[in-house]
Amino acid sequence: MEAPPASSTETKVDSDVVSETNPLRVIIAGAGVGGLALANMLQKIPTVQVTVLERTEEFKRFGGPIQLASNALQLVQEMDSDVFKQVMDKFTFTGNKENGIKDGIRDEWYAKFDLGTPAEARKMPYTGVIDRPDLQDIYLQSLEPGVVKNGDGVESYEKVGSTVKVNLSSGESVEGDVLIGADGIWSAVRSTMRGEPVKGEGSGVSYSGYTVFAGELKYDSFDNGKVGYKVYIGPGQYFVITDIGNGCYQWYAFLARPPGSAAEEEKPNGSSPFLQDTFQGWSEDIHHILKATKEHEIEQRDLYDRPPSVMKPWTDGSVALLGDAVHAMMPNLGQGGCQAIEDAFVLGQELGGVSRRSQVADKLSTYQNRRLIRSAAVQGLSRFASDIIIRGFDTPAKIVWEEGSSLPRFENFNYAGIVTKMLQPILPLFFTIQFNFLYEGWRNDIQIDLAAAFGLLTVGALVLLVSAGSVGEVGLGLGMGLEGVFGTEGLEAFLAGINDFLGM
Repeated sequence: MEAPPASSTETKVDSDVVSETNPLRVIIAGAGVGGLALANMLQKIPTVQVTVLERTEEFKRFGGPIQLASNALQLVQEMDSDVFKQVMDKFTFTGNKENGIKDGIRDEWYAKFDLGTPAEARKMPYTGVIDRPDLQDIYLQSLEPGVVKNGDGVESYEKVGSTVKVNLSSGESVEGDVLIGADGIWSAVRSTMRGEPVKGEGSGVSYSGYTVFAGELKYDSFDNGKVGYKVYIGPGQYFVITDIGNGCYQWYAFLARPPGSAAEEEKPNGSSPFLQDTFQGWSEDIHHILKATKEHEIEQRDLYDRPPSVMKPWTDGSVALLGDAVHAMMPNLGQGGCQAIEDAFVLGQELGGVSRRSQVADKLSTYQNRRLIRSAAVQGLSRFASDIIIRGFDTPAKIVWEEGSSLPRFENFNYAGIVTKMLQPILPLFFTIQFNFLYEGWRNDIQIDLAAAFGLLTVGALVLLVSAGSVGEVGLGLGMGLEGVFGTEGLEAFLAGINDFLGM
């Protein structure tokens, strides 16, 4: 006797099952650090078939060094020990050196960051830098041939039944079970998901208020091997010098300017002379490295980010966002790429646990819940660092006793100078709590590390309270002004997380 034909319900159940012969088809839009890290993790899962769609025709060496902090390095090691070893071969540690803020005028240490102790306490690798092209190449070489497809970027998507139809710039389309938008701050996947333009008004991407000049060069620094990076502070601007290894250095000049200042602000003699004039009277270290930098080694770009948000989605059924596509942030903490790697780790865990296609939407929602509050906190801290340094800091007030004089000399005893001096003993504590927060929660296995976050908010509130008069745009209403750190929606997400944690 022949077996009765399978019912349509049974057929549907069979097609829902994920197996090696019927794998989960995951499409990743964008071959940045986060997209490649996710592809590397997913290709190890026999029941997953991963494809990365990259808009550029070919990969070229482009971009400077990227910081990988201890939280990201720990994940790289967990995700692929071979990739980690290759990263270490090209890595320059900064976390085991002196790092901190210097008075830009007097060239004195103002406050130091202890990056080493929080890492050592957790047996984590030290923070450091690697050339972005080197990191990208390491990940590309770790992938199976054919996983990455160049020359056809994602423009939009449509949900067709239980699958996702991905529309490409060539006019062609591909189908998958999952689409991950790892396509950067100007994300086409996010644009489709939220029904908003990719760029411009309504996109959710906002100009930070800052333009940055960046230079990279071979440089014989007097403190090579001793200092990782230095942030020179002063009125209305700041300057960063960092050791990127092999006798090379990178510097950044952050200026408060309207958008488009690169084209509108005249620099008849070039960027280096322009910056030397802009930082006139500042540390000789700044002028020495500026004079050593050739014009072709300098680039300028306006900085954009996204405010932390819980009101707009990260996911749309079987579609999710990753990295800058959902939480682009200012570069001050060096956490942009790190947070993308954290996204990739959590997504890899969630998608790796899918046994049926009908589970995908719930798994992606879990990814959002695990990452939302922590990423919002880091976003807010990155913006906070810019605002407090440029708008709140000045040359610290100082009492100078000169030999032969019976009276002291008062330097920069204005409001901003006194506030900057008052913040000096507070900031090292804030930095310690900040790095403990960053390094403690890298697994993202709880919505929030309550103890670290509470300490961060408490000391952050104190910093805001002290500096409120000089940072006029920081409010002192809701949460003692903590919306200045996290954004209103980010703070609401944080408070909701505490309520969930406490079962309130």
